[in-house]
Amino acid sequence: MFHTEECILYRSFEKGDILEDMSTALAICCQEPENPDKSKPLFYSCINRLVEMAGTYGFSGNLWHNYLTYLLVNHENAFSTACEITGQVEGTINQLALHDFAIFQDLFRLDIAAFESFYGTDSGCRFICDYENIKNGSKRFNERIKNRLCTLSVQLAATDTPEEFMEHMVAFYKDFGVGKLGLHKAFRLEHRRSDDQVEIVPINRIAHVHLDDLVGYDLAKKKLTDNTEAFLAGKPANNCLLYGDAGTGKSTCIKAILNQYYDQGLRIIEVYKHQFQDLNDVIAQIKNRHYKFIIYMDDLSFEDFEIEYKYLKAVIEGGLEKKPNNVLIYATSNRRHLVRERFSDKEDRDDDLHTNDTVQEKLSLVYRFGVTIYFGSPDKREFQKIVTTLADRYGITMDTEELLLQANAWELRHGGLSGRTAQQFIDYLRGQQ
Repeated sequence: MFHTEECILYRSFEKGDILEDMSTALAICCQEPENPDKSKPLFYSCINRLVEMAGTYGFSGNLWHNYLTYLLVNHENAFSTACEITGQVEGTINQLALHDFAIFQDLFRLDIAAFESFYGTDSGCRFICDYENIKNGSKRFNERIKNRLCTLSVQLAATDTPEEFMEHMVAFYKDFGVGKLGLHKAFRLEHRRSDDQVEIVPINRIAHVHLDDLVGYDLAKKKLTDNTEAFLAGKPANNCLLYGDAGTGKSTCIKAILNQYYDQGLRIIEVYKHQFQDLNDVIAQIKNRHYKFIIYMDDLSFEDFEIEYKYLKAVIEGGLEKKPNNVLIYATSNRRHLVRERFSDKEDRDDDLHTNDTVQEKLSLVYRFGVTIYFGSPDKREFQKIVTTLADRYGITMDTEELLLQANAWELRHGGLSGRTAQQFIDYLRGQQ
């Protein structure tokens, strides 16, 4: 019998339904061993959900152990979040954790394959004890996290004492963190329907772009990486505004630094303009975590009648509460001045004694970005260099003169000189091969 209700720290799991139903099925088996059919439907339901989780997360090996490990690495409590920051902690909390880990050791010792003899049929239970998944089966975790979680499940199953069990858990929390913020690298915001509270939700499919994929713009990329590396090192760093012409790689740079610095604790939360009023709630959820967060705002700009920029100004700088040291704001925009200005803003009207106030109000937002990085459209020669570089990268076999002739014709019909146009042209050629 399991005693999961006696756990002190590890309770109320997000995906704890399988654990609860498996415990119930086992209790029925123990109470009425002469009537195996009574527990069979619930047991097979658990097996089904274990296989579905394997398809979603890419688990291999013992799926029951993988599931228990998943519960442990995703559970945010006083012990796990403390270990995320410092590793091994001191105090009574260790004894409480050992108490819970002893219970989980019993869960790991459950032999799922033994149910076959109990039910007296070829139930297929043995297959989930040595499950082989399809290649690249994970839809939620990257390969590094998935492999580490499966390795951890093997280590936990082999432990002899709760102390040894705890050593493995502490090492994982220290290296990878805990919960969704530890196991994912990019997030967006959603409102829960039940209480309308803002929730940070993982983004599962991220473009695997790197800074080297963006041809040129070396100075701009260096300014961005220098600021990001200072941020990750705990040194003073600035909010960044990447502005300039469309299709020049501003958003690509943000995605690239996420991929480059994710394993150093960088996380990105994408926020849209209509969600700025939620920024204070979001920051409250992340300010005491071990990770470094970039709040990312793509294609940021405001019409003169939109007031959302006032929320953003207060969050960046100007509110009573200081912005946490583990949070920066990176934004991209086609405008250097984020709030639309009109000539009428500068006109002397209605005998206004402070004619500059309206202009300064609209400029004050961009002044709160300490680093501004310009991305300009390439000239003809730079555009052709981007095309030839991408053609070599993707193995396009075409005479250079013909390649550039087609590229020039393409850009005239498809948006002009930009890195995006060059990439779209190369994608077109790849599709024709």
